[in-house]
Amino acid sequence: MVRAQKVTIKTGIEVLKAENFKSLEGKRVGLITNPTGVDNNLKSDIDILHEAKNVNLVALFGPEHGVRGNAHAGQSVGTEKDEVTGLPVYSLFGKTRKATPEMLKDIDVLVYDIQDIGSRSFTYISTMGLAMEAAAENNKEFIVLDRPNPLGGKRVEGCLVEDGFFSFVSQYKIPYIYGLTCGELAQMLNGERMLENGVQCKLKVIKMRGWKRKMNYTATGLQWIPSSPHIPHAETSYFYPASGILGEFSYMSIGVGYPIPFEMFAAPWINAGVLTKRLNALDVPGVIFRPIYAKPFYATFKGENIEGVQAHIIDYNKAPLTDIQFLVMQEVAAMYPEKAVFEVADHKRFGMFDNVCGTSKIRELFSKRNRWEDVKDYWYKDAENFKTLSKKYYLYK
Repeated sequence: MVRAQKVTIKTGIEVLKAENFKSLEGKRVGLITNPTGVDNNLKSDIDILHEAKNVNLVALFGPEHGVRGNAHAGQSVGTEKDEVTGLPVYSLFGKTRKATPEMLKDIDVLVYDIQDIGSRSFTYISTMGLAMEAAAENNKEFIVLDRPNPLGGKRVEGCLVEDGFFSFVSQYKIPYIYGLTCGELAQMLNGERMLENGVQCKLKVIKMRGWKRKMNYTATGLQWIPSSPHIPHAETSYFYPASGILGEFSYMSIGVGYPIPFEMFAAPWINAGVLTKRLNALDVPGVIFRPIYAKPFYATFKGENIEGVQAHIIDYNKAPLTDIQFLVMQEVAAMYPEKAVFEVADHKRFGMFDNVCGTSKIRELFSKRNRWEDVKDYWYKDAENFKTLSKKYYLYK
């Protein structure tokens, strides 16, 4: 009989339950969540709080993809009623990304519980930060039910967001991979006054029990709930930063529209064997590339025969995740100079690429020679200082 791995930690919702919801007693509660907000038995926070006799849950707030996960990436989500509880559901993705005073007038405390994936451009942390701002501006409490960072708590990659490049995919001055849990990040946003106008909310983090910084998600024993339609497995969290920046262009397929989202780099004009050989010759730590031939079911190159490489991460601790896409871009440009990414990609998407990178410098430096070595120092220039700053806000060892 196959058994699930034993759960080794307690998430914030489990700790809140164990404390009999003491932090919420006597307060009108608004819950920001999605399908990932579950306890260790996969019961939704919505149902847990709605059924708790000493909790007054009065409203739900949904991020990108919605409270029940029924909206696709980028799809605007409207205000509605939750079919199960009858509670009002306010969208925080669409025309309104920050809760309004009207939405908060009957609420005393906002509770946030969403599984993050550890990359800056994944918009849930932007939703969290804007909700913290709304809480501060409307004199509401803000509670984070903490969850693991699936990339662990030690990895930091990418430069800080620079002035002129703040957006919903780069909301705060943090690296692309920031190595903090949501609770720790919330403390940093508050403590370093990164919220708009330097406001600070009445913040409380319900810490996990048993989580260590060295843990990846598998080590927790927790079941993975897809955090969005294209993050079906915990391991996908590692591939998202490995290809997602390049994925801002429809320049090649990165596996979205095929069963391996974010794991593939392929196009009709690529020679899989040659690209595989060139990439493996780079000896990227912890990564092996293999040739792949595919026909995407939707998205980029839908229905076309394409070929390229699938990236296999064989050592998560050694693999430089964000480097991978730039090395692919480098080798493709060497093989096909006329297909160099910034020569043929849609120039209208350059702004989005820059926002995701947090700067235009990466594009500008790379496009000169299509060499990762021209970009690498700039990309990593803030990493060590950010690690030092982060330690002030660590909740776990």
